[in-house]
Amino acid sequence: MSLDPLAIITAFGLIFLAELPDKTMFASLAMGTRMRPLYVWFGTSAAFLAHVAIAVAAGGLLGLLPGWSVKLVSATLFGFGAFMLLRGSGDEGEGEDTAGKTVTGFWPVFTTAFMAVFISEWGDLTQITTANLAATNGTWSTAIGSLAALMSVSALALVAGRFIAKRVPLKTVQRIGGMCMLALAIWSLVEVFTG
Repeated sequence: MSLDPLAIITAFGLIFLAELPDKTMFASLAMGTRMRPLYVWFGTSAAFLAHVAIAVAAGGLLGLLPGWSVKLVSATLFGFGAFMLLRGSGDEGEGEDTAGKTVTGFWPVFTTAFMAVFISEWGDLTQITTANLAATNGTWSTAIGSLAALMSVSALALVAGRFIAKRVPLKTVQRIGGMCMLALAIWSLVEVFTG
């Protein structure tokens, strides 16, 4: 196994830029305001690890998956996330009551974050890019660069989410996060019908 530093840097740069404005970053940000960010990061990182491994192993074959079904599942999951966030933001109680409804515990948070990212990333631009890079630049170098980029974007979103939560009331953050998730659900649903 030989590692190519240029291939690692190339994969990192391309994947980081592709993932930065992606729906997964906004989903991570929304989850990080409602759940423990470190646990969310472990869950998203595990999902990204699984996707990078699949993309590198399968190469260009991932582009053959039925895109409409993946987008439909993503729309459903984002819709559910929007429902959960918006439902929680309507509470009139004080912060202690709202905080009691926050998802806690390592495994519930890890599983929620893992499933949200694992399902929604199928056929994503970053997964296809990783597969293409692996075919031309080497599997290990591409895997390391891609995974580092994906984990970095998730961490960035979670840090920003925590920063915002400290300065903006939780209900406002939940409403904004819920509206973002709802927009992502609609976007994914529109993609089902527009290709």
